[in-house]
Amino acid sequence: MTVHTPKPHDAGPLHVTGAARYTDDIPTPTGTLHLAFGLSSIARGTITTLDLAPVLAAPGVVAVLTADDLPYDNDVSPSNHDEPLLAKQTVHYVGQPVFLVVAESHLQARHAARLAKIDYVEETPLLTIEDALAADSRFEDGPRVYLKGDAGEALKGAAHRLQNSFEIGGQEHFYLEGHAALALPQEDGDMVVHASSQHPTEIQHKVAEALGVPMNAVRVEVRRMGGGFGGKESQGNALCVACAVAARLTRKPCKMRYDRDDDMIVTGKRHEFRIDYDVGFDDDGRVTGLTFEQFARCGWAQDLSLPVADRAMLHADNAYHLEHVRIISHRLKTNTQSNTAFRGFGGPQGMVGIERVMDEIAHALGKDPLDVRRLNFYAAASVADEASGGDILKHGKAPNKDNADLASRGATETGQRVKVYQKPGGQTTPYGMEVTDFILHEMTDQLVEESDYHARRQKVAIWNERNPVLKRGLALSPVKFGISFTLTHLNQAGALVHVYQDGSIHLNHGGTEMGQGLFTKVAQVAAHEFGVSLDAVKITATDTGKVPNTSATAASSGSDLNGMAVKAACEEIKDRIALFLAGQYQTDPSKVRFQRGAVNVAGDTIPFQKAIELAYTHRVSLSATGFYATPDVAWDRIKGHGRPFFYFAYGAAVTEVVIDTLTGENRILRADILHDAGRSLNPALDIGQIEGGYVQGAGWLTMEELVWDAKGNLRTHAPSTYKIPCASDRPEVFNVSLWDGENRSETIYRSKAVGEPPLMLGISAWLALSDAISACGDDYPNLDAPATPERIAMACARLRS
Repeated sequence: MTVHTPKPHDAGPLHVTGAARYTDDIPTPTGTLHLAFGLSSIARGTITTLDLAPVLAAPGVVAVLTADDLPYDNDVSPSNHDEPLLAKQTVHYVGQPVFLVVAESHLQARHAARLAKIDYVEETPLLTIEDALAADSRFEDGPRVYLKGDAGEALKGAAHRLQNSFEIGGQEHFYLEGHAALALPQEDGDMVVHASSQHPTEIQHKVAEALGVPMNAVRVEVRRMGGGFGGKESQGNALCVACAVAARLTRKPCKMRYDRDDDMIVTGKRHEFRIDYDVGFDDDGRVTGLTFEQFARCGWAQDLSLPVADRAMLHADNAYHLEHVRIISHRLKTNTQSNTAFRGFGGPQGMVGIERVMDEIAHALGKDPLDVRRLNFYAAASVADEASGGDILKHGKAPNKDNADLASRGATETGQRVKVYQKPGGQTTPYGMEVTDFILHEMTDQLVEESDYHARRQKVAIWNERNPVLKRGLALSPVKFGISFTLTHLNQAGALVHVYQDGSIHLNHGGTEMGQGLFTKVAQVAAHEFGVSLDAVKITATDTGKVPNTSATAASSGSDLNGMAVKAACEEIKDRIALFLAGQYQTDPSKVRFQRGAVNVAGDTIPFQKAIELAYTHRVSLSATGFYATPDVAWDRIKGHGRPFFYFAYGAAVTEVVIDTLTGENRILRADILHDAGRSLNPALDIGQIEGGYVQGAGWLTMEELVWDAKGNLRTHAPSTYKIPCASDRPEVFNVSLWDGENRSETIYRSKAVGEPPLMLGISAWLALSDAISACGDDYPNLDAPATPERIAMACARLRS
């Protein structure tokens, strides 16, 4: 079987040998020109003088462009047409592109860009959440609000009540390959663009707008990226548009890549949040009423901030059933980089809020935080074995008349057994979506047992009593993450499959490869459908000329969408071949089987290559397009109600840490993870994604700190000043397991998305640090994120004072 088995990444050998070709590695034609932006040096103000004469006079400079020189649309926004490629009179953040240098080499362009003489009338920038609130600087007229029940009345009548506030920092994407683009002018005004982008169709759209041509005059190709994490969903627009405009002007190929410092200064980050909360709960720790107020620092332009903030609201419940809740979201405009998509897309910030609440409730009641979490979980979905007369396989009761309809909506076939999933009682999220697939009760039970959670908590307590300086902490946090684009029309994908007369298979689809192994998984789908080995399938670059109108490779949907589209294309070709062979053998086409490198028909086994030759010589079409649209999703973002997600992916992590209470130095000692990938397409790739996601999430919340000075300059703009986790920061003991189950929704072979959900497993590391700090005194630690050594040391000092 080609799927559900571990297979190596298709480009693994190329990665480790350095032979993998990225955008900057593409051989360029003679005479290729190179570009660099001239950047604003202030955060807010008006340009009074722009002297570009020294730039034009610099060695190798061919042209210098300002906003007035652009032929058509001066905009690179993915959403609101509020992000000019080049500033006109006003500038809005330090690092905003003001002019574009076209030169004979990369270094000449960069050097020349620093020679401009720009005078400004400076204004006081809005840099913080507090600044934006004071100025009422927003992207919407007022806050967006989700309501369920009556949170106000529930809070008034609560047995216990807590109010608090904390901050969550942003995060730099720090992809290994920086942004890069190459534009090649073609005949008749057409343009070919090679991009390092998660969204080739958006690049096609923005380049076409900038050149004043239809989209069919622009072709965008993406073979691979050296990491993306959401940072290449929209932020690559500027480079590609700049290259295309310059290529049209000069009639020469144009290339652009950011230096690492420029990349960090120019591009957006994960959104910084402040979360205020007011929670009421009973003596056992059950939440009876809750208000969240989320403040998102969005930066100077809208970019993708509205859907990011929406998803933070959508994940404010995480794994917990909240009967009376009010969620308020403020989308604040500041004079900083335009923040953008980042793995989890706002979901992590929402989850951190509710996990902080659960921790503080447990501390107030003197309970194990795990007990409080379990108590507030959504009800478990139950599973009955229809084939065995309704015997219980998992938690819950046997089927009855009230849930018999689930046999058609949620049943899955495994061999001769049919599992019927029952509703857990109609529990809904704060946005009105029914939760019918909740499995965290069983998952938590298994993880608690496998990680030896309870015995280790006792050992941690003993350790902390005996050690006055070094303290340990242990925490378990769950994940319930919704899978689908919340902009409903993006939940679609296309594919193109060719089978050549020698039996080799050519595969193209709308997803992009950024190291996550998407191409390998989708190739496994094609190989499985045709019953051939994986090496028979050729994976080709994502190309808007082959598959049109693609959605971004984002929202953890790459395998779900593109896998199903490829499956549809393969099935169409198989149906044609089966119909032809059935006619030759005078049998039913449904009896034709593709397996083990052959086609079985009427008792005969025909080698796959021979079957393809026969079909070709009898003029059977061996090429097909496939299309897939996610069913059952409907979302009204204005009302804040509907079913934005096709299903939920689940996971849980237990993390143990140790801290030095005097210096704040800390280490992750052990992490135990149980993650739900459904019936995994490729366990090896999925476990790799889980490990990487956990480390990236823990890095965001424990060490990755973005710092701006009072003038709006990003001071952490290089590896020397911005710390990401390295190999030595991974847990000394790192146990990762996949949950033994399949998706109850009809996804590709019942697998589940595994791109974004694992990042939120890293929340357990932040909670474990808070648990360790709490050993220093009786008060709650009130730990902000990232929990840097400085913050940990100060929190320990506060508790001891």
